[in-house]
Amino acid sequence: MMKIWTIPHPTLINTLSYQHISILAHSHIPHLHIYFPMKQYSFFILALFLPTLCFSQINYPEKTRLNEDWEFLRSDLGSIWEAVRPASKGNPETYPIWEKIDLPHCFNADDAVDPDVNYYQGPGWYRKFLDLNNPYPNGQTILHFEGAGQQTDVYIYTQLVSSHLGGYDEWQADITAAVREFLQSEDAKRFDGKIPLLVRCDNSRNTEQIPSDLSDFNVYGGIYRYLNLIYLPEAAFAAIRTDAVTDAAGKKGKITITPAFSMASETKEAVLTYRLFSPSGKLLTDKSVQITDPEYANESFSWEIAKPELWSPDAPGLYSCELTLSSGGETMTCCEVFGFRHFEFKEKGPFFLNGKRLLLRGTHRHEDHAGLGAAMTEDLIVKELKLIKDMGANFIRLGHYQQSRIVLEQCDRLGILVWEEIPWCRGGLGGEFYRRMATEMLTHLIEQHRNHPSVILWGLGNENDWPNDFSTFDVQEIRAFMAELHHLAHRLDDSRLTTIRRCDFCKDIVDVYSPSIWAGWYRGVYTDYKEISYSEMQRVSRFLHAEWGGDSHARRYAENSYEGLSQVEKSKTADERSGDASFYAGIARASKDGDWSENYICDLFDWHLKEQETMPWLTGAAAWIFKDFSTPVRYENPVPYMNQKGVVERDLTPKEAYYVFQSYWADKPVLHIFGHTRPTRWGKEGEKKLLKVYANCETVELFLNGVSLGTKKRNSQDFPAAGLHWEVALKTGKNTLHAIGKKGKEILSDEIAFEYETRPFGKPAAIKTTVIDATDDYVWIEAELRDTNDVPCLDARNYFYFDSTGDGYLSVNQGTSTGSKKVQAQNGRARVKLIKNNGQNTVSIRSDGLETVFIRL
Repeated sequence: MMKIWTIPHPTLINTLSYQHISILAHSHIPHLHIYFPMKQYSFFILALFLPTLCFSQINYPEKTRLNEDWEFLRSDLGSIWEAVRPASKGNPETYPIWEKIDLPHCFNADDAVDPDVNYYQGPGWYRKFLDLNNPYPNGQTILHFEGAGQQTDVYIYTQLVSSHLGGYDEWQADITAAVREFLQSEDAKRFDGKIPLLVRCDNSRNTEQIPSDLSDFNVYGGIYRYLNLIYLPEAAFAAIRTDAVTDAAGKKGKITITPAFSMASETKEAVLTYRLFSPSGKLLTDKSVQITDPEYANESFSWEIAKPELWSPDAPGLYSCELTLSSGGETMTCCEVFGFRHFEFKEKGPFFLNGKRLLLRGTHRHEDHAGLGAAMTEDLIVKELKLIKDMGANFIRLGHYQQSRIVLEQCDRLGILVWEEIPWCRGGLGGEFYRRMATEMLTHLIEQHRNHPSVILWGLGNENDWPNDFSTFDVQEIRAFMAELHHLAHRLDDSRLTTIRRCDFCKDIVDVYSPSIWAGWYRGVYTDYKEISYSEMQRVSRFLHAEWGGDSHARRYAENSYEGLSQVEKSKTADERSGDASFYAGIARASKDGDWSENYICDLFDWHLKEQETMPWLTGAAAWIFKDFSTPVRYENPVPYMNQKGVVERDLTPKEAYYVFQSYWADKPVLHIFGHTRPTRWGKEGEKKLLKVYANCETVELFLNGVSLGTKKRNSQDFPAAGLHWEVALKTGKNTLHAIGKKGKEILSDEIAFEYETRPFGKPAAIKTTVIDATDDYVWIEAELRDTNDVPCLDARNYFYFDSTGDGYLSVNQGTSTGSKKVQAQNGRARVKLIKNNGQNTVSIRSDGLETVFIRL
């Protein structure tokens, strides 16, 4: 039997100290019932009262996303009264001025990649006037936050209702009592029945909070995930946990559903109905249970299913359970999905899913997007996850924090296995408050995402061998705390394994370990990859390689991408070390001495992927990262403040590397000639040049200027491009390439055109500008560096600086190769988009040491 604790105002828990909670736990106050919402202290309440049970966040059936009609202020207020005091137009009380916005919203949508400023870290306020109409006379009115950064306070009028610390987990504020009290007050009359809702978010720097500001990503602020308005009846679900288990052969399945309830103490009886459905929608079970005592209910409900449909990346079959709670004429229905699968990381061996070896083909993801920061809409998240699946990935590491529920739902539906982790990332280990926060974040992560069949690994940390947030760095303290998190994860969920990346002195604590291996980027050459990986695998029980790859500046190409790398030596290790991401000092390495071209990074990916096919012991590997993302610690990159290791740009525009992965991983037929964004090649007349096609076709025939260069068979071990490469002389001027590939009965084709420049060029002497596209609404402008003979400087890497004045504005601070006001040239070129706004505009383009150019539009 399961005890149900309820409290009339669950948000009051946030105001209780641990001493208060302990006193309540051991008191004998009549009719005291503790309700455990997913809030700031939920772990400690659960630890005191329900040490063996940990419930997941439920899926509210009826919710209203509060997306529109918000006002925002990017600063602090002197007091909450400033936001709600009477203010007549033109009077001082109308200051400060609020900006109209919609949710989701991030403080740092623009400034995170503005090369002229540090991104804003501080408080920001949100204001909205709610129209409430709760259909349940004695029900609850809930604000459900899917994530807000990083510390959040919720007010109804001037009353603080709830506070939450942590930018990535879900939580809720019960505003029922506060709304009732406000409507009964004299102050309510001037708001015409509407309820003033104020939310203060704060992402100020604080070394006693995680994540660390040393982390290689922005610690964003704002209500950057959806905020939902929810009405709950008196008898409601508080949480629903699903446990779906099966044997390795998949012959027997068992599903256990464990609900928790929030009930008023006066509730006399309730009826719980549960209906179980197969992935095809067939009704498997339909039963009802009478709950006659509000304090007690059946602990769980279990069913056995013979030969369940197994969840896998190829066939992500999802069962569902519909639960309905009825009491006093009111009902609440929730639906949870689940999947049956069995996985195993073999010691010193590969990964098995449902009894068969599966090579984990992985990538990584941050919640970050051009023009939005962390405030990605559901449509964008779905689009991104589909691109990942279409690339052929079956595994994703969500770095380095709990991500949106939408991400996990998509991974369930698409068949993408997940490693998800808490943001204990770099900096060392803080004090009691710091550790409490990390512990709570892990608890919430597991509570809220454990129902997802896609999740197989709980990440406890990342790069925890990286010091400098604190004056002391105690290895033994870090080990002890890592062990505490490991044991906590298994207490909360023993069906998954724990993992960390890059902290060798903790590798024996977790179940699965990922060392740092960056062959060909931060250390050594990429041909070291297999040897180093095998050596690292031997040092741990279970090995998984997370993070490999390197940076590429989209649209930059090279005729010799290995120029400058002659001093890079083979290495017995390929771990990233302090300073390796810097452009200064240290050993020779591609990250510092390379050209960041799409040529080099495609070769690096190509080599790794071909080698992974010949490593039978390998569990899998996850390339870092799917999409370029903003970071405050990489100001000097070609696109300032951007980590450019993605295979797509920050706006989801694919780089050439995306097609390298598709050629190895994708099931659907793929054919892509390398160099779609390469307008010009260069060299001597008659000089042979390498041409490549990335495809998963059995054969490909390539045509140059209409003449066949022959047909080649794909062979993954024939580097580069799996044997689909040709060397041939190009003609001066325009060239066209046309490829035809065959995969089974399907015929694919692709075509590109480019110029071949044979004139020698010198150093940049001038900027030439061209309008390359124009409509009534916008103009695309390209700037090109030319030498004294007016020849394009095709290997120039000078920075361009774009600015404008007039009625329109430049589409910049996007963090992309074509959406930045400061950007390093790609083969002597860069472009920018002007939004004309029906007026006159002047655009300026400068590069250090050259005369500034002005274009009047």
